[in-house]
Parts: sequence; C-alpha cells; structure tokens
Amino acid sequence: MHALKGHGTENDFVIVPDLDGALELSPAAVRAICDRHAGIGADGVLRVVRSENDPESKEFAGQAEFFMDYRNADGSLAEMCGNGVRVFLRYLQRSSLVDEEAAVATRGGIVQARLRADGDISVRMGVPEVLADRPVVTAAHDEPRLALSALTIPNPHVVVAVDDVATLDALDLTVAPQVEPALPHGQNIEFVTPVDHRHLRMRVFERGVGETRSCGTGICAAAVAVAGLNGVGPDGEPWRVDVPGGTCQVTWFPDGTVELTGPAVIVAELDLEESLLAAR
Repeated sequence: MHALKGHGTENDFVIVPDLDGALELSPAAVRAICDRHAGIGADGVLRVVRSENDPESKEFAGQAEFFMDYRNADGSLAEMCGNGVRVFLRYLQRSSLVDEEAAVATRGGIVQARLRADGDISVRMGVPEVLADRPVVTAAHDEPRLALSALTIPNPHVVVAVDDVATLDALDLTVAPQVEPALPHGQNIEFVTPVDHRHLRMRVFERGVGETRSCGTGICAAAVAVAGLNGVGPDGEPWRVDVPGGTCQVTWFPDGTVELTGPAVIVAELDLEESLLAAR
C-alpha cells in the first residue's frame, strides 16, 4: 500500500491515496498503521478518494471532487479534521490534482480549502453549533470544572477554561478526562487559557486518540467559546491559538462561518509492507 506522512502543527497523519475507492480500510488496519511502535505512527489516517467512487460521498460528487475519509488512530470514524484537511489539500496540490484551492467532502459536510500567499492553508470550517448543556469536566488529579461551552464544528467539543499557563501545563492528560454529561457521540476536550488580547493557549484530549499536539476543529471551538464568553462574537477579526505543536489562526466571520489557517507539511512518501496489515 502506497502512503505518505504529513502533519499540521504536529497533528500527524498517514495519507492513503485511493482515488478509485478500491481499498477497504478496516479499524484493525488503521490501528496497525497508526501504531507508533509497530506501524508508521499517526493520530489518524486520511484516505484520499474521488467522491464519485465512495458510497459515503457520492451525493457530494457534483460539489466536491474529492472525499476525505478520516479515521482516528483507534480505527473509529470522525466527522472531520481541521488540521487533516490542510494536509489533504497539500497532498492534492503536490500530486497536481488541484491548483490552489479545492472543495473537500467530509462526513461533516463540504469545506473549502485554499493556499495562501504565505504558504499556509485556510479552511472554511462551517458554522459552529453551540449546545445547550455545559458539562462538568474533571481531568486526572484536578478539580471539576464547568465547561465554557459544548459545541460542534462539526466534531463534538467541550471547551474548558483554566486560570493560567502554569495550570494548563500541569494538567495530567495521560488518561481521558471525565465529562458529565458526556455528549452523545463522545467529545474532544479543549483546555484553554488566555495569553494576551485575542491570543489563547490550548491543550486537547482528542476522542479516539488521546492527547494530541494539535486539533484543528478544537482550535476553532476554543476561539469560538472564548469569543462568546468575552461578548465579542463573530466580528471577522483573527484569534491566535497556540498548541504544543505550533500556532493557528481562527477567524469567526459575521455570517457565522469559521476559518482556520495554519501550516501543512508532507514529510515522507513510503510503501507499507502487506505484512503490517495482514498481521492485524
């Protein structure tokens, strides 16, 4: 199986080209690929397929030529991946399948991705939906905290405020924080603290993966939650969000849509031995 390795702010992925939709990636195969000791190692797998060639995306074929079939490291399906879409577009450009922009079909709908003059990639992520419940979140060895907000964009997120950078750095995210009540399809959990005006710092425990170096939809969720708390709302001005893997920018526009901007890098191209997948 031919594959590539890439990352967006160190949220890393194995990219599997499958334009004809001929591959069947089982959860066990995804886990084998993402295994950081016995496989390639990644937070997830991006399968690149033409929308017309996949049953999940056929209905979008007239609007988006390519479907991003995203799988978490544990083999579970995810609605979308903000860092992954940037890496997905970088692959399409590298392979001369698109020029500087593309509509990409995902399980969370169609998103628009474009290359910027500075080399970063911007993705229109859609309109966030703020949920009614504000769960209580308890990280290991920490006090229970009432979430700022629970929202989907389109992945489900619970955003939690912490007092300062030292508290953020001290959180134990080696085990999943407890969320009460949990969202119906699970949740990514973002812990966020202000650094300066419109400047946030964040850590994330990602559903199906664990703590990751970055989460694109989570970065958007954090900026939207804090903007709402501050009474700023969708004013079209950028927010800077720092994560362990780097920095992204979020803009919440007056029409309600959110745009995520950040780097995307392809680091390797390789062929997976069939024995890796057969063993699982």
